[in-house]
Amino acid sequence: MELYLDLCSQPCRSVFLMAKALNIPFEFKHVDLAAGQHYSEEFGKISTMRKVPVMKDGDFILTESTAILEYMVHKNGGPDHWFPSNLQSRARINEYLSWQHTSLRSTCSKVFLLRTVFPMMMGCEAPPEKMDPAVQDMNDSLSLLENYFLQNKAFICGEKISVADVVAIAEIMQPVATGVDVFVGRPKLSTWRDRVKVQLGEQLFKEANEVIMKINDLPQTIDKKALEMMKPKFQKMFS
Repeated sequence: MELYLDLCSQPCRSVFLMAKALNIPFEFKHVDLAAGQHYSEEFGKISTMRKVPVMKDGDFILTESTAILEYMVHKNGGPDHWFPSNLQSRARINEYLSWQHTSLRSTCSKVFLLRTVFPMMMGCEAPPEKMDPAVQDMNDSLSLLENYFLQNKAFICGEKISVADVVAIAEIMQPVATGVDVFVGRPKLSTWRDRVKVQLGEQLFKEANEVIMKINDLPQTIDKKALEMMKPKFQKMFS
């Protein structure tokens, strides 16, 4: 199996964490998004969608992180708690995975981009009228994660860790890496994070987040040509 990843990306980190947790042998194919490698002719032969993560299992190529996660769990016969066979338990996981795309993932990503990419694009820090609503949207998503999905359970979908927890922790680390401590005043979320780290293993958690935690080095490594290619997309987002 080959996994095309950039660990600055939340979906890529969730795929990386899951593959490691399941002890799946894979070849790590680094696609540097900041350098624009997803626009290269070579990567285009793997994925016409020009995005990561991508999984290549023999001749079978799969994109979209949640589809990859489910495929890996079922193919490799991982423990049932990752993606339970019980219909209602599985539905709870799918409920979270369906929600997060336009909620937690989207809001955490926006805060991340405003704190990292915006200054490079615009030459200044994001103004309060952009940053404050983004942080509020993120906090609203975090409250839903706590109060609706997590509630008083050990993990999002029950008393055992699942794919949903792996996806969520990857998303939350995005703003954390920029210096936004989302766990302040959220003891329930902090305790959940600690449980997830224990279940995944402290070393694996550190390995998966090592790149994103050095995100302040991004301005020194980003490719100017790639930045220009991505500029219209980000300007639309920041407008």
